[in-house]
Amino acid sequence: MLYLAMLASYLIGSISFAIVISRFMRLADPREYGSQNAGATNVLRSGNKKAAALTLLCDLLKGLIVVLIAKYTFGKTNGGEALVAICGILVVVGHIYPVFFKFRGGKGVATAIGVLLGFNLYLALLLVAVWLVTFKLSKISSLSALIATILAPIFAYCLMGNNSYFGATVFITILVLWKHKANIIRLLNKQEQPVVKKDTDS
Repeated sequence: MLYLAMLASYLIGSISFAIVISRFMRLADPREYGSQNAGATNVLRSGNKKAAALTLLCDLLKGLIVVLIAKYTFGKTNGGEALVAICGILVVVGHIYPVFFKFRGGKGVATAIGVLLGFNLYLALLLVAVWLVTFKLSKISSLSALIATILAPIFAYCLMGNNSYFGATVFITILVLWKHKANIIRLLNKQEQPVVKKDTDS
């Protein structure tokens, strides 16, 4: 049962909604333009806000659903919390390295938020608030995601202590930061472009 749940978590994560929704709405493959990332932010660069919003929502929901199902299945068993945490990690791994799309997926931010929402409501709300404030000020999606990601383990420890969910949060943080390494280099070189122009530029 455990191995089946782990496999299912990875496979659900491997459903890349950026690609699926783009194909359904007859848009270009998000891996072929912009940042070449199969995520909501890059889909937004296509100019189709509806497709981007659907991608964001679906990517978040798949992380949340996996954790909720894992909690229902293993939550009251011995070591259940650790098993839920593993499933949460695997759905993010699936999103980043989807077997259905030649292991070329997204950067894991929306799915990670969904997983953390399943771990702890307040943790997810704090991170969304950080993302929104940072994005409001900078208009740079990657910077917003990186700041929220870096703060995730700190918030997780403060809210939940040193438990399996905290450990999973640390692991997911490392994954997301790794996928943003190119963005980090561009930010350090002041070359990262905003998703939309700031009001002062208009």
